[in-house]
This record gives sequence, C-alpha cells and structure tokens, in this order.
Amino acid sequence: MAHKKEDWKGELYGDDVREKLEEFAENGWESIPEEEREEWFSRFKFWGVFHHRGGQESYFMMRLTNCGGVLEPGQLQAIGEVARDYAKGPVENPEFGNGWVDFTTRQSIQLHWLKLEDIPEIWEKLEAVGVSSRSAGGDTMRNISGCPVAGKADEYVESRELLDEIQAGIRGDDALCNMPRKFNISVSGCRQGCAQDSINDIGLEPAHTVVDGEEVKGFNVRVGGGLGGREPRPARSLDVFVRRDQAYETVRTFVELYHEEGDRQNRSKNRARFFVDDWGTEKIREEMVERLSFEPARAGTNFRGEYTYNAGKPAERGAHDHVGVYDQQDDRNYVGLSVPVGRMPAEDAIELADLADAYGSGEVRLTRRQNPLIMNVPDGNLKNLLTEPLLDTYTPEPNPFEQGAMACTGTEFCSIALTETKARTARLLRWLGEHVDVPDDVDRIKIHYSGCTADCGQAMTADIGLQGMRARKDGEMVEAMDVGVGGGIGEEPTFIDWVRQRVPADEVPGMIANLVEAYAALREDGQTFREWVDATGHETIVELAEPEEVEGYEDLSLTDAKQSWYPFDDGESPAPTDAEGAPISADD
Repeated sequence: MAHKKEDWKGELYGDDVREKLEEFAENGWESIPEEEREEWFSRFKFWGVFHHRGGQESYFMMRLTNCGGVLEPGQLQAIGEVARDYAKGPVENPEFGNGWVDFTTRQSIQLHWLKLEDIPEIWEKLEAVGVSSRSAGGDTMRNISGCPVAGKADEYVESRELLDEIQAGIRGDDALCNMPRKFNISVSGCRQGCAQDSINDIGLEPAHTVVDGEEVKGFNVRVGGGLGGREPRPARSLDVFVRRDQAYETVRTFVELYHEEGDRQNRSKNRARFFVDDWGTEKIREEMVERLSFEPARAGTNFRGEYTYNAGKPAERGAHDHVGVYDQQDDRNYVGLSVPVGRMPAEDAIELADLADAYGSGEVRLTRRQNPLIMNVPDGNLKNLLTEPLLDTYTPEPNPFEQGAMACTGTEFCSIALTETKARTARLLRWLGEHVDVPDDVDRIKIHYSGCTADCGQAMTADIGLQGMRARKDGEMVEAMDVGVGGGIGEEPTFIDWVRQRVPADEVPGMIANLVEAYAALREDGQTFREWVDATGHETIVELAEPEEVEGYEDLSLTDAKQSWYPFDDGESPAPTDAEGAPISADD
C-alpha cells in the first residue's frame, strides 16, 4: 500500500502545482482548507515553498535552485532585494536582525518569513533574472551540486557543461519529478572532491582508465550515499567508468531506475541509499548495463587519495573549502568569503553583489560549505576588493572556528528540529575565537551543527559534529546536543564517532574548548584534528571531551526546547496573519 503522500502526488504534483499555489496566494492564507493544508504544503515543496513550523502559520520559506552554485550577474542582487523587501518577520533574530539570505549546503539559497500572498510577485522578480525555485524541495531531484569553480579553475575532466545538461535534461524533465524521496546528484571534475560524491545518491568522480591501449579520462560512478536518521552510508562504487560523453546517459539511467523501482511505501527506508542496500551494487550495475546504449568499462583509477575538501588533510595539501584568494585558469582570481553559519543580512547580500560587479564580472558562486565566491577578479582589482569594509565582516581569512563552521536552520523555522542552531553557533564561534587558541599551522576546525538527526548541517562529516537533542538539567528540560568527532569526506569517508550524549547546550562550548586544547597540547607536529582523533582512540577522547559551563558564554535559548513559537520571543504568536502581516482574529 502506497504512502499517503504518493496518493497526494498522484492527484497533483510537479509543474501543475504552481497554478494552484498562485490561486491560493491570490485568495490569501485562509483560502487553504485547514483539513487539506498538510497535503498542499507537501505539494508546495516541489516549487521550493515550505510552510514554517507550528506557531508560525501563514509564514513560508522559499528555497531557490542554481545548478552547481552559479549565480549569474544580477541574480544575487535580485535575491537580496527580495530578502530586503519580503523576507521580514514579526520578530528580529538577536544575532542577524530581520531580512536575510541563508546559503545552504547544496550551493543554493533559502529565504524565510515570506507571506503566501507575496509568492507570485517574488517569483516574478526572481525569474526575471533567471532564478527559479522549481524542484527545490519535496520528492524531487534537488539542487545539483558540483565544484563551485568548475570551468574557472583546474579540472581533470570538464564538468560545467555536464552539470547544465543534467539540469536541463534530467532535473528539468517533469516525467521524472515525482521521485520516491528527495534525490541528490553531484558531479566533480576536479581532484579536490568538493562535490562530495560520497554523500550523494549518485555521484560522478574524476577518473581515468586504459581503453585499447590508450589512457582515457572520464568518471567513476558511486551511488547510495547519505547522512540522515543516524543511518549514514558512503556512496558505493558501481564498478563503472564512463567517458564524458557517456556521463549524462549514465546518470539518467540510475535516476530512472530509482524512479521506477524505489520504495514508495516506507518513507523512513526509501532514500536511494536503502535502495542500494536492498538491490546491491552488482544487481544495479547489471540492470543499468541492460538499459544503457553502450557497454561501460569497469571502474578506472580515481583521485580519492588526493581529495582535500573536508577530508581532514593539512591545509598545504590543497583547498578545503574555497575560502581565500585563488587563481583562475584565465589569469584572473576568485575570492571566497567566510559567512559563518551561512546567514547574511539582505543589505550585505546586495552589497556583495555590488562588489562582485565592481571588481569582478558580477558572477557569484556558492560552495557546499555555505560560502559565496566573487568570481573573475583581475589582478589589478584584487587589492582594492580586499580592503572593502564588507570583507572585514566576511573575511577570506577567518579564524579556524569560523572557517570550519556550518549549521542547519534549526527550531527557528524547522518543524522537525529539536534545538536552535544558527544564532547559537554564531555565539559559540565568537566565544571560541576569543577564548581558545589553536596551533599556528591549523587554519580550520570543522564544527557542523544539525538541529536533529536528519543532519541537514552534515554533522556526521565534521571534525566535531553536533546534533540537537533535549536533556534535563537542574530539573528543567533544556536544549542539548549529542557530540561526535572524527568525521570527514575524502579517500576513506568516515562518519563521526559519538563521544557524549545529551550535553546541555550551555556546556558544549566548554566541552569543545577542552577537546581543542587537548588536541593542541597532545598532537604530533602537523597532525590535523581528524588525524589526531584517529591516533588518540575513543576512550581517551571521551575522557578529554568533558562538558563544562564557561564564563563569557550565555546561551540564547537554553530552556526553550521548542516550547515557544519562536526561540527568541516569549510572547504569543501573531500567526496566522494576513497579507500585510497583521494577526488574523480567531473570531473572524
């Protein structure tokens, strides 16, 4: 028996949802029948429109798509203006104010506090510059990830045009929009591994092999990677090598296979990683060979030993995150800025777009670590760009904690999160930067924070991974975290090893400080945090990871535990509201 969401999708889904959403927007929030809201909200996700959590009725988030992280000239400007004009709620965030953009771990952008009535006008403004929210959520192929500097920096196999082909021909195919669950595609042509094939449903990694005595460049294929639900899987090799001109057909074939054969009943076990568990890579390979128009070669030699992106390697081995100043192939430069936890006020996003236009080509690209890159900066413009005041705030040379940080949305808006994340992480990073020293040769400690086990913040792949929980402290329910160490993507993807459970949130800064100080004192010369964790052993790490309250850190929402309608407001929720944001009386 199919899950109820399959019945909803069978009745109406994909591109057809938009007309109905626009009809509701025209007639207002109250025109959505209360008993039908769950199914409509599920359908809206295909168009990137997500209803906020309980207590925030009538407010929505919009997720945008931009294949491989590319924002063409003018696009960030338009997004920033929409955030400034439409993405403001009834309460300010104590760290970020009101009206901002959130950079995501899939190289895209989210906007919050949107009114349903404004969605058509927002679409009009964004689509006028080529920005779309189609297929940004729901049971669809999500934003396709790739090397953010594909086509600009050195690649072993060119991937930028391939990303665009997959976007237009596969992700854009309405016949494939109704997947069993969300589905992630990545393509990387570089040697750094920054598309993170290991945690995607299908990932192409650069490789080479010998065919008829000649060396051939192409991709190896991995499938079934993912992080959520405390059941992570690294993507597994299909023992398939494809040339660049065979890559599109290969990706489409696996998408079609999962689309046809994936489980549509048990939503807790129907992500592609469980499909790969059930079928096995040998059977999947055999089925794909039957469907492909060519006979694929066996897997070639990959570059996983050279991967540096979130791989726990020393900085001198190569780029970990594209933060900093780097050469492009065309003798220009790109400048990667650090945006701690990925959140930027709308005015700053508009200024960033202006700087990209003034000093570069206007193009901005986004990374999987929630950071923007200013592209195509000539040597002559570089010095002046680096002295701009905005780059004091979002510096290309952040401290090691800011450079390594990521955080999901958390209870501020998410219905399944257990703890607040963004503001707490911002405060945590500030405290660590002021109170904890790291060795001079360590330029990043990767701290990832997810508000729940869905792991949108990729805690499972961090040096120090945090996942939201709840605990009792002094007889009171408080927000807490499970803490793990030693994760990373690279030659041998490793997920964190849990060392402490349900640590009250106000004791986590002290715990991290104790860990990092022990690392600084006990490490061997040149040893990265991940290498030190591997060498130290679990029992010793547990002893060193001692939770502790510390001076100078005050937690913003310790006792909220999702009790309030908004973590930073003690009053009653104003929701639901009308088109202007005024509360709607329950007596109306």
